[in-house]
Parts: sequence; C-alpha cells; structure tokens
Amino acid sequence: MNALAQIDAPAIDVTPDGSDYETVRRVIEMITLDYRDQPSLEAIAAELDQSPTQLQKVFTRWAGLSPKAFLQAVTLDHAKRLLGKEGLPLLETSYELGLSGPGRLHDLFVTHEAMSPGEWKARGEGLTIRYGFHPSPFGIALVMATDRGLAGLAFADQGGEKPCFEDMARRWPNANFVEDREGTASYIRRIFDRSKWSAEQPLNVVLIGSDFQIRVWQSLLKIPFGKAVTYSDVARDIGQPSASRAVGAAIGRNPLSFVVPCHRALGKSGALTGYHWGLTRKRAILGWEAGNA
Repeated sequence: MNALAQIDAPAIDVTPDGSDYETVRRVIEMITLDYRDQPSLEAIAAELDQSPTQLQKVFTRWAGLSPKAFLQAVTLDHAKRLLGKEGLPLLETSYELGLSGPGRLHDLFVTHEAMSPGEWKARGEGLTIRYGFHPSPFGIALVMATDRGLAGLAFADQGGEKPCFEDMARRWPNANFVEDREGTASYIRRIFDRSKWSAEQPLNVVLIGSDFQIRVWQSLLKIPFGKAVTYSDVARDIGQPSASRAVGAAIGRNPLSFVVPCHRALGKSGALTGYHWGLTRKRAILGWEAGNA
C-alpha cells in the first residue's frame, strides 16, 4: 500500500513566532505593492490596525532592521539595480545599505550526501521518513528526516499544513512516513539559530533526487549567505550553460527550502521569479539574511 495514503497531517498550535511571521508577511505584501510610494511606518500600521511602535518592535526583533530598511533590502528594483551597477551576479544588499562587513558574514555549514540513483528511482521504497510541523521565522515549517539526516524542509501558512505535507510526501510516494514532532525538533533549532551554524558540527543533509537535480542543489549550496546568483550562473557551474530552463525547474523542486538556498537564485534580469513557497516568503528570507549578515 502507498504509505502516503495512510497519513493525515495533523493540525498544530502556532506559537508567537508564527504570529510574528503573519504580521511580517502582511507588511511585506503591502510595501511590495506600494514600494514606489514608500509608505510610512504610520501608514502601514494603520492599514494593519496596529500601533506604529508595536509594529516597529515586531519587525526589528524579527529581521534586525526597520521596515523601511527591510524594503530597501528585498525589493525587486533594488536587486535589478545592484546587479546592473556591479555587473556581477551578486545581490550584496547588506553592503549597499551599510549594514554589514565581511567579518560579520555567516553561513549555514552543511555536509550532504546523495541517495543512489537506485534509491531515487524506487521513489522512497524501504525508506522511513520522520516528520513534524514546527513554528519558524517564516511561518509553519515542515521538517522531514531520515536516519541519515535532514531530507525535507517546507513552509506552510496556518491551515495549509495538510497540502504542504502532501506536496512533499508526493516526491517519495513509496516511503513510510512517521509523525515524530519531538524527533524533528532538534533540526528546527539548528536551522534557524545562527549560533548553532558551525563547521565543527555541520548539519547532515540527504539529497533525494535525480542526478541533474542533485548537481543543481549542490551548486546552490555554494552561494554565500546574503548573496545571490542567476539561473544561468548555476547552469554554467554544473557544466551545462544552455540548461537555464531545466535548472529553474530543478530549483523549483528543491525539497530543502532555506537550507539549500534556492531563494538566492534569481532570473536573468535580476527578477526574483517564482518560489515554491511563495514570493512573499522569498522576499522575507532574503530580507532576513540581509538584516542578519
């Protein structure tokens, strides 16, 4: 029997982290639409029926910079301008805003291995994947892990847990999925706590995909924190410079959001392009990185 058919993703309680993300999500949606008008903090707060002081406090605690600076760090026009001015496939917004220096750059140290082609073709047969939903800075996070390491990280808004789980589990339809929120909690603490990003104790990641997909995902792991590349850059890096479209498809199938940083991949013109978990979330992650670089 297909193991996926036996699973019903549970409803979960959302901690204040989730509430903060919902506020940030709404702010980003608003200022992304109205960025040319540069809406004031007071105008944004009035639209969300919150006090400016409280909104500023939540945003600063969450991202490490003000809503106005956050907007400057993540808007599409800013990304395009920087790429054009420098002539490089790098999104160095933290330097542009004077927020950071080389000594403050951090990255997630990851050690990874790939499933064999046979294991991938078996679509997870014989594989046990433990999973759990957890609050995160970017909404509800679904963590999936095998005995060999982290295999999946996805995001959902409140009420969207079941389709999020089904979307991820569909990638390995023959696997056995076991709910284990306690067992996956350690991963969520490692992933979003920068003090735990250490080369001495790397995060173990298992890449489950086709050979082409894995090469694309391995290339994404090379992109430094706070920077970005284009799909064409990734295509050249894996030795297939004419495969930008296929690279884009592989990036869209990345099962390890945030950890394998597909959010740092941009379109040829510097456009943010699509993101499996929503463009608003992509802007939020890029802004969080700019504020924490």
